[in-house]
Amino acid sequence: MEPTTSRKAVIYCRVSNVKQTIRGDGLGSQETRCREFARYHNLDVVQVFKDDASGSLIERPGMKAMLSFLRSKRKSGIVVIIDDISRLARGIEAHLRLRSMISDAGGELKSPSIEFGEDSDSILVENLLASVSQHQRQKNGEQTVNRMRARVLNGYWVFQAPWGYTYARGPCGGKVLVRSEPLATIVTEALEGFASGRFASQAEVRRFLENNPQFPRGRSRIVPHERVMQLLTQPLFAGYLEVPRWKIPLTKAQHEPLISLETYTRIQDRLSGKVRSPNRATLCEDFPLRGHVACGDCGHPLTANWSKGASKQYPYYLCRQRGCASRGKSMRREVIEGAFEDMLKRLTPSVELFNLASAIFKDLWDRQAESTRSMRHSLEREAKALESKIGGILDRLIEADSPSVVSAYERRVAELEQEKLLMQEKAASCGKPRRGYEESFRTALEFLASPWNLWKSDHIEDKRAVLKLTFPGLIEYDAKTGFRTPKTSLPFNVLERISALKNEMAHPTRFELVTSAFGGQRSIQLSYGC
Repeated sequence: MEPTTSRKAVIYCRVSNVKQTIRGDGLGSQETRCREFARYHNLDVVQVFKDDASGSLIERPGMKAMLSFLRSKRKSGIVVIIDDISRLARGIEAHLRLRSMISDAGGELKSPSIEFGEDSDSILVENLLASVSQHQRQKNGEQTVNRMRARVLNGYWVFQAPWGYTYARGPCGGKVLVRSEPLATIVTEALEGFASGRFASQAEVRRFLENNPQFPRGRSRIVPHERVMQLLTQPLFAGYLEVPRWKIPLTKAQHEPLISLETYTRIQDRLSGKVRSPNRATLCEDFPLRGHVACGDCGHPLTANWSKGASKQYPYYLCRQRGCASRGKSMRREVIEGAFEDMLKRLTPSVELFNLASAIFKDLWDRQAESTRSMRHSLEREAKALESKIGGILDRLIEADSPSVVSAYERRVAELEQEKLLMQEKAASCGKPRRGYEESFRTALEFLASPWNLWKSDHIEDKRAVLKLTFPGLIEYDAKTGFRTPKTSLPFNVLERISALKNEMAHPTRFELVTSAFGGQRSIQLSYGC
């Protein structure tokens, strides 16, 4: 008797996502069970097709390849083996379509878990099992969303970690966001720089990030404006989270913040009142004084451009204001910037004056620390008042019937909740500086000691910082007489006044009011010593 010729068969395996191919061996287990079924039924497995996609999808790479193979072997009547009906699909519509596509391609579906047939009872059982599989998929999705929402309500972020954070195992189980250096420091500097005005626009934030080689960029080696906006509008960096689609308002999070809520609020205020500035990196880097130096005749800011010569280009500053006597007259860049650098060098105070100013700033720091105690109590009272106000609105919200009134109350409650959180954060941090005096003022004092050292930097952001911190307004320049006496910022004004009073500091009287003691004139502070 001749042996029976075995039929050809293929195996189809599927898991829901890529993680299941890494953390488990679901595909391998399905293949093993299907091969065992094939040996028992004398089927010759010629190929295995695999997918790592959701069961609700029809377009899958592995499924496409299998259908193509079946069409090429249509006359052979290939058997398709699946471990379970849920491996084919997890939706009744997807199941019926794939079942029809396999049949049209000449395949015959078989499984060790269910017997497929064309009679009414077999089709009923098959459809019921496909419906149950769909219900399980939907139920699993609902349970996953519910668990994720509950974790967010507890203050834990459950989505992709933003730049500057990574996930780590928390002390109470589960994963929690933790700082990821050096990105955390880079993001903090970018956010605080925009909030303080160090970066005047989103374009400047973008250039700062692009100039930092440790910040991730795409293949184009640029940071998209969309990524900058995501950084500036992400409350996670302030230690708070919100998920509008789950109706979760701004909520205190469990991870360490990179910036304060006050800083985050300032950023949002700036974004709501400013439009995105165009990125003109090349022009700004070539002419750092552009927009900061004014024409000496009309007072309007000078513009700048490159002028083409016979063999090369030449940089010039010029005034384009109509009616100005200097309109169109080019001024060489090296002359203007050289004069500016000389003026900047003259702002460097003497060592004795700098040490005296540092001592005065330290005394003001100590006094400010004492005054914050009363400020903390005031902030706590304001937070309690806001809480009472929120309670009153909630009472009215319960009685409201109109949808528009309910919506208005909900918006107002959300605004007051954010104000309350801001007050509580200010009260908690009031009187507790994040850094000590030396650490906080080291960079500022180094700048006051010599603005020229920062101006020598190759980065346009540093040069702009010098201009903003040293000169609050425009600096007028005359082509004949040079720079006019500029208005300097408050710290340099203080140093100038101290320098003017330097000779008087040797007298027994100080800045305090004078009183009589032992027949002579002494300051109040010295009188206490007597």
